[in-house]
Amino acid sequence: MALQQVVEQVVRGLGYDLVEVERSAGGLLRVTIDMPWLPPEVAELQPEVRAAAAGTAERFVTVEDCEKVTRQLQFALEVEGVDYKRLEVSSPGIDRPLRHEQDFMRFTGAVIDITLKAPIGGAAAGQVHALRKKFRGTLERAASGGWQIVWSDAPAPKPGQRVGKKRAPAPVQVLGFTLDELRDARLAPIVDFKGRAA
Repeated sequence: MALQQVVEQVVRGLGYDLVEVERSAGGLLRVTIDMPWLPPEVAELQPEVRAAAAGTAERFVTVEDCEKVTRQLQFALEVEGVDYKRLEVSSPGIDRPLRHEQDFMRFTGAVIDITLKAPIGGAAAGQVHALRKKFRGTLERAASGGWQIVWSDAPAPKPGQRVGKKRAPAPVQVLGFTLDELRDARLAPIVDFKGRAA
């Protein structure tokens, strides 16, 4: 069985989502796990699933979760004869990668960073440089069924700074994209030291 399949089978069997499997230099095998997520419409249709997921709705991956997955993976990888020197199991962190359609559905409304495979070109370039590939904005579902990010290039006001009412707001910009056009997409690593929002 392939490495990806072995890891995915163990991780899903323990009730977690597999985010990423990565082999690094020196025999390091890095596995990233996350708590499972169901779209709201699926959870509403299946009351037993909603009840089971209620305890995990606001849970985050803990050290104990990583330990549990590590123990099971060590056993499974030994049985399958996978060669590695060190195993590292962790949570995705604040800059979690977005890989699948479900990831984009889960984090709709969040601020994300995207990198396109190719520059946007001259057609879409109004106030945006035609060779630009990297963008940060709020992830939204596009009317066409695809995805888009929305942002403004206006600098954020500094704490205590007064903003004049006569000042014209910076224009809001929108970039539509498909998952095939992306090289990389991640949650923007924004840290709020005032705690989690309700």
